[in-house]
Amino acid sequence: MSNVTYHISNLLEKMTSTDKDFRFMATNDLMMELQKDSIKLDEDSERKVVTMLLKLLEDKNGEVQNLAVKWLSSTLVSFHQSILTSLLPQLTSPRMAVRKRAIMALGHLVPSCSPALFTQLAEHLMKELSRGSPGANTRTYIQCLTTITRQGGHRVGEHLEKIIPMMVKFCNVEDDELRENCFQAFEAFVRRCPKEMSPHISMVIKLCLKYITHDPNYNYDAEEDQEDSMDLENGEDEDQESDDEYSDDDDMSWKVRRSSVKCLEAVISCRRDLLVDLYGSVCPALVSRFKEREENVKSDIFLAFVALVRQTKPPHGSALDAGAKEEPAVTLLKKQVPTVIKALHKQLKEKSMKSRQGCFSILTEMANVLPGALGEHIPNLIPGIVYSLTDKSTSSNMKIDALAFLHVLLSSHTPEVFHPHIKVILPPVIHCVEDPFYKITSEALQVTQQMVKMMRPLEKRSSFDAKPYVKDVFSSTLKRLKAADIDQEVKERAISCMGHIVSHLGDQLGGDLQPTLQIFLERLKNEITRLTAVKTLTLVAGSPLKIDLRPILMEGIPILGSFLRKNQRALKLNTLTALNIIVTNYSDCFKPIMLESVLNELPVLIQESDMHISQVAIMLLTCMAKVCPSSLAKIGGAILPEVLHLVHSPLLQGGALGSIVEFFQALVLTKASNTGYSDLMKALTGPFYKAKSSESMSVHRQSYYSVAKCVAALSSACPKESSGTVNNLIQEVKNQRTSESVRILSFLCLGEMGRTTNLGGHKELKTVIMEAFSSPNEEVKFAASCTLGNICVGNLEEYLPFLLKEIGGQPKRQYLLLHSLKEVISALSAENLKPHVENIWTLLFKNCECAEEGTRNVVSECLGKLTLVNPSQLLSRLKKQLSSGSSLARSTVVTAVKFTIVDHPVPIDTLLKECIAAHNKPGLIRGLLTAVLPKLYSETQIRKDLIREVEMGPFKHTVDDGLDVRKAAFECMYTLLDSCLDCLDIFEFLNHVEEGLKDHYDIRMLTFIMLARLASLSPAAVVQRLERLVEPLRATCTTKVKAGSVKQEFEKQEELRRSAMRAVAALLSISEVEKSPIMADFVNQIRMNAEMATIFESVQGDPISGAVESMDTS
Repeated sequence: MSNVTYHISNLLEKMTSTDKDFRFMATNDLMMELQKDSIKLDEDSERKVVTMLLKLLEDKNGEVQNLAVKWLSSTLVSFHQSILTSLLPQLTSPRMAVRKRAIMALGHLVPSCSPALFTQLAEHLMKELSRGSPGANTRTYIQCLTTITRQGGHRVGEHLEKIIPMMVKFCNVEDDELRENCFQAFEAFVRRCPKEMSPHISMVIKLCLKYITHDPNYNYDAEEDQEDSMDLENGEDEDQESDDEYSDDDDMSWKVRRSSVKCLEAVISCRRDLLVDLYGSVCPALVSRFKEREENVKSDIFLAFVALVRQTKPPHGSALDAGAKEEPAVTLLKKQVPTVIKALHKQLKEKSMKSRQGCFSILTEMANVLPGALGEHIPNLIPGIVYSLTDKSTSSNMKIDALAFLHVLLSSHTPEVFHPHIKVILPPVIHCVEDPFYKITSEALQVTQQMVKMMRPLEKRSSFDAKPYVKDVFSSTLKRLKAADIDQEVKERAISCMGHIVSHLGDQLGGDLQPTLQIFLERLKNEITRLTAVKTLTLVAGSPLKIDLRPILMEGIPILGSFLRKNQRALKLNTLTALNIIVTNYSDCFKPIMLESVLNELPVLIQESDMHISQVAIMLLTCMAKVCPSSLAKIGGAILPEVLHLVHSPLLQGGALGSIVEFFQALVLTKASNTGYSDLMKALTGPFYKAKSSESMSVHRQSYYSVAKCVAALSSACPKESSGTVNNLIQEVKNQRTSESVRILSFLCLGEMGRTTNLGGHKELKTVIMEAFSSPNEEVKFAASCTLGNICVGNLEEYLPFLLKEIGGQPKRQYLLLHSLKEVISALSAENLKPHVENIWTLLFKNCECAEEGTRNVVSECLGKLTLVNPSQLLSRLKKQLSSGSSLARSTVVTAVKFTIVDHPVPIDTLLKECIAAHNKPGLIRGLLTAVLPKLYSETQIRKDLIREVEMGPFKHTVDDGLDVRKAAFECMYTLLDSCLDCLDIFEFLNHVEEGLKDHYDIRMLTFIMLARLASLSPAAVVQRLERLVEPLRATCTTKVKAGSVKQEFEKQEELRRSAMRAVAALLSISEVEKSPIMADFVNQIRMNAEMATIFESVQGDPISGAVESMDTS
């Protein structure tokens, strides 16, 4: 034995070595030694080994640290059985403290124990409970079951069929504490085992509804009779007395009521799919219990009702659909509004602050979910709000809650409903503005700001007379505005509130106006408040009251100019917006010298690295060109080159391009030096003439379109020059010596000009365009196609018949001509297209069976966009084609339906219910998912009949023709996660994700991303399936590519492993996952392998959400 002690001492000494290899080997050897049955340590050696083990957990070397972790976990796992054996007898200890600690210990053991050990624990508890003798031990076993469900609930699921009947039986025993324990268990089951609880949910709800009213010691009917026969004040006193009288220490029924309400809240929170049923059964019961006498129980009833209202709010995916019908649950909540207000309005004047806070939380949630629905009940709510703001015993939190609700109420209702109550509600709010506690002041200033907007709305005329209230509102806000020694939040809110007062009531401030504007100027100079001051200045400058800002502009404009060189992006953007409005509304008081400080800062802002700032800066230049053209005399030097550089940028599009087009139109009319029509045309088109003829696309394609739009804008601003420009462009196109880049640009310029100007006078144009269709250069052909479509938009009578005739008679040029037709259909309004629909429709259907897939796709887009012109007739005609014709025609029609789905609400939406639109308009398919999902899931399966072998010389290559369909199905599933999560059976969904984790490379890449997304959206469900999800991840991470494989195979496997590691990192973000033995083993395996550990470390910093959201399913 002494030899063993000596050997272990020797190893312990080596474990303190400075050499990491010595430490690693010594630790490994000691692990091996201690696993031998023959080794028995004395107490002193044990203490030394444990001390060293704990020290190694903080070792600087990662490998030594990992080994210590592995040793510790294996050591503890080996003791799990003995820990369980020791703890189970303690559950019957006569001491309650011992029983509670034993339950806690078992709760901590459950997440990391083996499945066999968990089954042993669960069977022991069920065996003890099945004996059926209610008492202290039974309560302990139920509490233990509740704890282990909370800690490792997914494992309890398989035993629920046996457990639930026992719980129901115990609920009927006359023991309130036992009932409380049963409902706590039900709550844990509902939250942790949602799928397994589905068959029992209705029974649990019935039990909860039965016991939510369980109060044998109190007669609520008698209390109501008393209230009816007495004054409100006396009734309140009586209520208080009766509360004291019945607060019996022996009465445990309140615990039953509270636990049943919490269980109902769990059902509401976890089962949104039952929402309509819950409004029928649970909602009336909760409202009727608002009269609950026990404050703690009432608080939980309010929380449960808040959960119900929150669940009613439509998910963000369906909220995007303005055309979608109102959800049934929203309609049911609207019907409950009068009942809820009736039940709450008396309680808003109760002495209990906890009850009032509960009332305000319900009302705030209702105002958010149902904007405008509380309007007719405001007279009932105002007294309660005033009481909470003025009562001397009211706490700070109570005032803040009342003000927060008032702000939501004001924001979600029209001004008219508040006008009769301003007189009552304004004084207490102003009193709160003067409150010494900064949070109350801040909230009150926000409410005051909203009330100012209500008193005199600027968007429409109002008969309400705000004069009597102006002085009070102004003086209380001014006091806060002037104060320097107050909280930052209050400073900002005071500036904003005063800005609204000046903007809405400035014409009634008289002599107070200018001193207030001077304070704004001071706040503009302060680094802390300058951003808020800029926003406020924007608001005041844009007021229709035409507030006189001249006294502060001379000093203010240079300050604003200086902000444009600051690094703070929000400050730059808001400053540009402010300057835009000031220049527009106060142009008469500007001199060029005032704007010089601003103009000097603009060139740096016009950069392609920040298109939004560039757009707003160019809008400011346009504004200056229109209202103060003399200020742009020197624009040619620094600013114009930056704008031209942006025009030629490949990144320019959308709003930024639109702002540049407007800028050139305004600039050419200023007649400033170097900004004449010919100067600007030369500057715009110059780079294309410099491009070599062999490099027709040496300038980026996008810049051709941008320049063409700018050229067309200049021509429309200078109509006298327009005709000559068109002739020049036609000559450029005809001239065979012209470089390809110039020909492409000339065609696109002709198209953009023809879009707004009738070019019918230029007869040779048709011939020139049709000849270009034979050009060897694809880009020239495509430019000619776009040009024909655009010219047709501007001259429909002459060019549309010509275009349709050419499509019918020129089969070789059909693709290009159909592209021209697509331009026409996309650009014209329904009114302009209607007379020509039949001709176009017939022609398109003649070409929907074309052998060329590219041509069929263009036909599909044309058909889809044409259907939007008259959806009621054309969609049914489109659908008829699905049951007839060849497979090519049917695929063309299906693709056409895709193009009828657009981002904004259109009349066709109601007709599209049977055509799927999960990405853009999820509201259209939510009701159809039960029928559609089985078909979608069936397409995720690997079909062996679509797998074939292709011989490639001496090799055989497997081709899966079903891969593209499976990939599309998984992409659709991913889209449903974002838009229709609440309508999915997440466990059924996970079944198919599991299958995808073992599929082809492309599918696995998709399912890894989906798994990471599910980890954040439905962590509980993922935890339940963890054991089945880990193995495919492990297989991917440990698979090695065969030696001698091509480079691409190594790269694909590397990318797969990285993606799988991201999914692992996402799973580990769920707190319970790392407690799982199988996951702990996998993570340990990753850390022990240097290559895998390196990849895992590198993906740890990757934003999981970023990786998830990058999937393009458009």
